[in-house]
Amino acid sequence: MLRRVASVPSNSPAHTPVIIGVGQILQRIDDPFDAHDATSLMADAARAAAADCMAQQDVLRTADVLAVVRTLSWRYGDAARLVCDALGIAPRRVVTPMGGNSPQSLVNAASKRIANGELTCAILVGGETWRSRMRARKLGVELDWPKVDDALVESEPPETWGHELHMSSPEESAIGLTMPVQVYPMFETAIRAARRVDTATHLRDVGAMWARFSEVASRNPFAWSQRSLTADEVVTPNDRNRMVGYPYTKSMNSNNDVDMSACIIVCSAEHAQRLGVPRDKWVFPLSGSDCHEHAFISDRATFAKTPAVELGGRAALRGANLEIDDVAHLDLYSCFPSAVQLGATSLGLDPYTETRPLTQTGGLSFSGGPWNNYVMHSIATMVETLRQDPGSNGIVWANGGFVTKHAFGLYSTTPPAERFVHDEPQEAIDALPRAGWASAEDAAADGKTTIEAFTVMHGRDATPESAWVAIRLSDGRRTFCTSTKPDVMNHLLDGEHVGERATVTPAADFVPAA
Repeated sequence: MLRRVASVPSNSPAHTPVIIGVGQILQRIDDPFDAHDATSLMADAARAAAADCMAQQDVLRTADVLAVVRTLSWRYGDAARLVCDALGIAPRRVVTPMGGNSPQSLVNAASKRIANGELTCAILVGGETWRSRMRARKLGVELDWPKVDDALVESEPPETWGHELHMSSPEESAIGLTMPVQVYPMFETAIRAARRVDTATHLRDVGAMWARFSEVASRNPFAWSQRSLTADEVVTPNDRNRMVGYPYTKSMNSNNDVDMSACIIVCSAEHAQRLGVPRDKWVFPLSGSDCHEHAFISDRATFAKTPAVELGGRAALRGANLEIDDVAHLDLYSCFPSAVQLGATSLGLDPYTETRPLTQTGGLSFSGGPWNNYVMHSIATMVETLRQDPGSNGIVWANGGFVTKHAFGLYSTTPPAERFVHDEPQEAIDALPRAGWASAEDAAADGKTTIEAFTVMHGRDATPESAWVAIRLSDGRRTFCTSTKPDVMNHLLDGEHVGERATVTPAADFVPAA
């Protein structure tokens, strides 16, 4: 019996991009020798997305492009080739730069090309098997996962959609300030100070926000952890929830110890009709935007605001002729609580009182944080949410780096009024003020330096190991200092210290004012 398929709507031209299939895969195998590698999981996710289309023919063979989000679990050489080989298809191969913004940026890039008639169908996929890789390393065993020969990669390289962005300055790298687990907790203390609330109140508010994320994850069949936590369980350190970077416990950090994959199939409305995809499967990308903050955190005017999120989010909403209050479903990037607070505030939301869930999946701490590919899962979940609530709108915000690189997407089962709209408001962002780097020698000579943000990093045994502070000079420039002195670390772990005077040494050490 033939399936009845609705014709392309009158306000949905032939080249309107539409998502027709999504797939998500979890692998929970303790023995790494039995585990499939990430490209195998990606192929499984693509097959799941093809099955989700409920089409009348082999959807995967109609793809012009297969794009893979950059992996960290294994050096494949050309992961896109391996996925294509596993699926028995030969479309153009695409890879992305590093960054958690990549999945949404891929949707934006594919949608633009489809709207311009340059593409018909694209398979967008990513995955990680970090959990299995780390277990193999712990056991001291070598995995026989595939790699593409270097000569073949050199002679037939995949395309790259997007560009690399160096996000740590030479000065930041020289002092060892390069990891998100160091930076995001510092943002948290700056946010707290800007709110002008005491440490206990702020931690209670953030814990409650994060507990709501865990509640969403508890209902998500594709979440890695489906245990709902209370606010106290989130913020209270214990043997299972050690302190990582004050004030963040393990539960407040992204969980990359996962084996996960997700896939999205996007094509033209005309192609979706030709394939026989039922109309109730269609979800339209309405608009999108891509941009980034000042690349180096040293240059940010403040750690309590993200102007590129504000401008990028506004551009994406404007492209869909929507305001944030018109959007029923939200998914904000959630590697750490500070990211959610910064993103929400810049989008005009109150992260502590907003009644709409700020995540569709449960976020990277609970649903799982497969490095660059988390947002492929959030878009796939958003598609399912919108199918169940036809006519409503959803927004996805993707982030890479230190709340640095941003990609936005607006989605609906209702097609755009005219066509997919994309914007890149980078010129306006680049024109914003920059704090500028100050050397430790300049900070030591200033005599009026103050602490702008801080954290204390802890070891796996929960012992404080190093304190990090952002220091502002009297002329507004910024530097970073670190200390391993127990008295300094203990001082920072008790109370509020943003705005406190600090003495800096030429060796980039510091001592808080007595």
